Amino acid sequence: MSFTKSEYDVCIIGSGPNGLAAASVFANSGHSVLVVEAKDTLGGGMRTGNLTLPGFRHDICSGAHPMGILSPYLKTLPLAGHGLRWIEPPASVAHPLDDESAVLLYPSLIKTAEGLGEDASLYIKLIAPFLKNPEGLLADALAPLGIPKHPFSFLKFGLFGIRSAKGLAMSRFRGERAKALFAGLAAHSILPLESPLTAALGLLFAITGHVKSWPVVEGGSEMIATSLVSYLNTLGVEFQTGFYVSSLSQLPRTKVIMFDTDPIQLANIAGTALPDGYKKRLKSYRYGPGVFKLDWALDGPIPWKDPNCLLASTVHLGGSLEEIAYGEASVWRGVHPEKPYVLVVQQSQFDSTRAPKGKHTGYAYCHVPAGSDLDLTNIMEAQVERFAPGFKDRILFRHKTFTKDLETYNSNYVGGAITGGVADIPQAFLRPVARWNPYSTPNPHLFICSASTPPGGGVHGMCGYHAAESVLKKIERLKYIER
Repeated sequence: MSFTKSEYDVCIIGSGPNGLAAASVFANSGHSVLVVEAKDTLGGGMRTGNLTLPGFRHDICSGAHPMGILSPYLKTLPLAGHGLRWIEPPASVAHPLDDESAVLLYPSLIKTAEGLGEDASLYIKLIAPFLKNPEGLLADALAPLGIPKHPFSFLKFGLFGIRSAKGLAMSRFRGERAKALFAGLAAHSILPLESPLTAALGLLFAITGHVKSWPVVEGGSEMIATSLVSYLNTLGVEFQTGFYVSSLSQLPRTKVIMFDTDPIQLANIAGTALPDGYKKRLKSYRYGPGVFKLDWALDGPIPWKDPNCLLASTVHLGGSLEEIAYGEASVWRGVHPEKPYVLVVQQSQFDSTRAPKGKHTGYAYCHVPAGSDLDLTNIMEAQVERFAPGFKDRILFRHKTFTKDLETYNSNYVGGAITGGVADIPQAFLRPVARWNPYSTPNPHLFICSASTPPGGGVHGMCGYHAAESVLKKIERLKYIER
């Protein structure tokens, strides 16, 4: 492989949101940057493709982007000038129930509360304090462990967030509607809802929905990557695609190598550049359950029993808190639930570029045991049909993605896990291993900046931002790595 330069200040392996964010930090600080990507296209989880029929554009991994539009770092970049357009729906989430109207998470706290019946005032009391300075709270929540810049709101958030989602919902709410809404939000954690810290995810996603509606991206999630790459081109960042790195010897001279990869790839690629004890700790990192995903070409919108579900970018299917909690706990026991929690994203409902006129795309996944090869098509489609009778009649074509397909698509998705690893108490703050600087390794030239570092999964780029910021403090003192 030939490069345009003989040496670079920084080489980044992987081009997901964190790798591209890190590249931006370094390039804006005047450093020469090379980004290498194993696939032929850049973007990691930010890709869009024709998975079903001609004219239907499907997001391959990430679909709705609450953390993207609110990312403390990404929103400082001029990405709108490079083609990025967020489309905000009237509501972030719809949570349909069997025998009553759906619960909706609107930007308006009051309007959301009005749909919660007896828990209206209790929901407002829980969420309203965090909406006084949500940007400050998000900046602290999406940062590595340290002293928060807004300690009072973060401490209050932490006191609630350390609890389990089920425990918090059962203690704060009386009715089933608020409990179900909170369970659907917390299930994004891909942890049993009885686990500590799951309340933090539920709270965080509720708060984001009251700051900005969870958006989809015009033209597909790939436009986030496209806009980032376009911007980085103006900064002189060099990209090399179709380049699978298996050894550090394949790279040009550089001061710093950043890994936007999972910990196992870091250990394998680094080889003898890292001590065996540290590599053993990297290889013991826990990834958690995977997902089984379906994409549909549809002959019309999803026919929800409650048509208000069409107002939301994201629909959580699973019914009550108890049902969702049971299904998510089953996955951790290695069992495929008969009624899984299914996350649906309705991109074409708001973005006309996704499907031919009058047609629609469908995007959905459920959590499954790691490495599962079970075809859950019938089970997942039954969950949709439960809340949208006649749905199956609108399917023109379906595309199935198993856990092995996800790992083939992106090596970071070990066992089909899409969030960078288990975010329980041991790994939420001390990922990938316990170090004062979680992005560092025992080798002063090697760093990791993927979703396996704080603050974890999501298209927000904050892992890459914080990793790069930690490197900037020392890069001038580093010499080029000797080959």
